[in-house]
Amino acid sequence: MQAPTAADTANATIRDVLTRYKRVALVGASAKPERPSHGVMGFLLRHGFAVTPVNPGISGQSIHRQTVVATLEEAGPLEIVDIFRASDQVGPVVDDAIRLGAKVVWMQLGVVNQEAAAAARAAGLTVIMDRCPAIEWPRLGLGAGQSPS
Repeated sequence: MQAPTAADTANATIRDVLTRYKRVALVGASAKPERPSHGVMGFLLRHGFAVTPVNPGISGQSIHRQTVVATLEEAGPLEIVDIFRASDQVGPVVDDAIRLGAKVVWMQLGVVNQEAAAAARAAGLTVIMDRCPAIEWPRLGLGAGQSPS
């Protein structure tokens, strides 16, 4: 029997996160339909996730019928913190995620911050980086029978 590859391990981690957790705080949420965060939020909602959009610039507005909050602290109990921010702006978001007891830090496609990832891992969080749940869900063959519990 072969040892699992790094890709196998990454796939198992992503599958576990997407099937175990159901609450997502989406940092950098946008009300603009052309923005990736808007589309991913809609995807997550359609697949049974409870999503709280986080963006201090549009706090109080609604995206996909969900009220936008200004901070992670206002997002309530955290499981997945999905980050749509520039890589150099991730550190403070991860610090808040750690402080508030999140289980997972998910950095979107193009978002890579090794220092923040190391801090999250050291605090016991699962880290997924440079990936998108709206891509990973179908790629891993997750379907109606495997939606979040």
